[in-house]
Amino acid sequence: MNAASFSSLSSDHQRLQALVGAWHGEEEVADTQWADGGSATSEVLAGAEFGGLFVVQRYRQRRDGTISFGSHNVFGFDQPNGTYTMHQFDSMGFVPVSPATGAWNGNELVLLRSSPRGAARVSHIFDTNDSYRMRVEFQPVGSDAWQDMVSGVYRRVSPSSINGF
Repeated sequence: MNAASFSSLSSDHQRLQALVGAWHGEEEVADTQWADGGSATSEVLAGAEFGGLFVVQRYRQRRDGTISFGSHNVFGFDQPNGTYTMHQFDSMGFVPVSPATGAWNGNELVLLRSSPRGAARVSHIFDTNDSYRMRVEFQPVGSDAWQDMVSGVYRRVSPSSINGF
């Protein structure tokens, strides 16, 4: 998509374009009921779809040379409700009841989703146009405490996504 096409997008949809590109991540995975703790690397490929109204992202985490977790995420902006959304489908196989929703606060996009298992909070903090930090936290049902799940630093390796969704 060229820059002229983005100019017709709302400013809210334009903010989503920060996610577009090919990224390499260095991650720390917390010891949880779903995974053992340790280091991981990841590749994140994201492209603008439908004229930039949505960003489709493919995420792959590698540990010990094999893919340990993967997801397809679709980011959008719900204009009637004034909120950002993320629909996530992942290798854990849980069907999302509803999308994660949230907002930008400065350079940070925070999305929250609830399920019968608890709540998940995903934060993307853009330090520059070419690097961001992501943090995923989980709050089990009946708990007030947030538990770290994964955190990482991601660096852009290409300004546009690579085909292969």
